[in-house]
Amino acid sequence: MKTIAFFNSQGGVGKTTLVYHLAWMLAERGEGVLLLDLDPQANLTRMFLPEDALEELWPKGEHPKTIFGALRPLLRGLGDVETPHIEPLDPRLGLVVGDLALSRFEAPLSDAWPRCHKGEASAFRTTTAFYRCALHAAAAHLATWVLIDVGPNLGAINRAALIASRHVVIPLGPDLFSLQGLRNLGPSLRTWRASWQELADKNPDAELVMPEGKIKPLGYVVMQHGLRGSLPPQAYQHWLDRFPTEFRESVLDESPSQSLKAENDPYCLAMLKHYRSLMPMAMAARKPVFALKPADGAIGAHGEAVRHAHGDFLALARSIADRCGAVLS
Repeated sequence: MKTIAFFNSQGGVGKTTLVYHLAWMLAERGEGVLLLDLDPQANLTRMFLPEDALEELWPKGEHPKTIFGALRPLLRGLGDVETPHIEPLDPRLGLVVGDLALSRFEAPLSDAWPRCHKGEASAFRTTTAFYRCALHAAAAHLATWVLIDVGPNLGAINRAALIASRHVVIPLGPDLFSLQGLRNLGPSLRTWRASWQELADKNPDAELVMPEGKIKPLGYVVMQHGLRGSLPPQAYQHWLDRFPTEFRESVLDESPSQSLKAENDPYCLAMLKHYRSLMPMAMAARKPVFALKPADGAIGAHGEAVRHAHGDFLALARSIADRCGAVLS
């Protein structure tokens, strides 16, 4: 099972859109994919499901068919997490539904972390709850890929989500805010990883299934850059040229041995264009941009852009698979 979190402490870079499209591409290639929406804003869930479906999944009172519903027994002290409900999106694509109530799990997670240092079993059960939710749901869905969407912050929910992940991909926009985002999240990732390696040895419950918490960075994806001919505009290029060095220094804690451009950086998994008018079409049709048809309005130049988008996301999916040690058709 390949578990990947998509994370940036800065919002608005297109992270959820990236997860949405990558999931569809993996499913198109015959892969079993589980999506885990751990963003308390539930933006990924909103992208997939219409309001009438959400109203059924978020009734007044309890929400048993969401990620928060799966956590309720643990929060009530009645046992461990339940196997989450999986909303079917496609024969190979399932969603663990997000929930705005998930924000109520932030305080228990914050409280559990220092108690892990004291070797309290209940604290480890709380801290690793997301991992077991993912594990149970992936087994139920026969998924080989688990893609985790998280919110743009460095809080306790995201720490637990990243510890549950084997890999992390960082979406970036070509701007100063993403550069600063790397400087903020890189040290946090390294601290969370190192702290968890130390804490895991203090777990007193040998039967508790826990993650390795290695949080291995696969690389970064530059989102929504503009193109002029075959090259990004000069304003974007200024920031793109700084990402390779900053990624190595802040995320990998390495000193770059050479100067690289993003276009030649092996850690740059993709540079995705801004699909502009295609995205509203895709949202209206509730499908990825690369699956748009003439009936959806993708005609003429739009049809050509759809074909290019398919090639872009297929190349990204293969790049991520390769870095995970997998082969994608």
